[in-house]
Amino acid sequence: MKTIFDPSTRDEVIRRISALNENQTAQWGKMNLFQMLTHCTLFEEMMQGKKQYKRAFVGRLFGKMALRQVLKDDAPLRHSTPTLAELTVREAGGNIHAQKEKWIARIEAYAHYGDSNLIHVFFGKMSREQIGQMVYKHIDHHLRQFNG
Repeated sequence: MKTIFDPSTRDEVIRRISALNENQTAQWGKMNLFQMLTHCTLFEEMMQGKKQYKRAFVGRLFGKMALRQVLKDDAPLRHSTPTLAELTVREAGGNIHAQKEKWIARIEAYAHYGDSNLIHVFFGKMSREQIGQMVYKHIDHHLRQFNG
């Protein structure tokens, strides 16, 4: 299974992000390109421990089971998978190029990712391996959403 901790995987997603342009529209979901880029940057900040959010009650009940289901194979995330409220972007527009660069910088930071004590808002405590796989799946999901 692909992981963001693999340098060639990071290079692949950075190429895909770099190829995105303002003319691309979502194949599913409600986000526009700017919102998706911002959402993904916020996601990376959460996964890297730069932003922390209160644990969701429903996640305490079902988070571990959902994580096992998501990471059981290489299948992409389902279309229109619910977005965490904390990562919902309401701002409709902005500088797409600058947001792409910010997201790419967050992805490059995984090259120096140390041991994690990450407690995901829904999934709970995640291992480094789970983090790497989930981050890749999330990135891939949104790039597919925009034909990237």
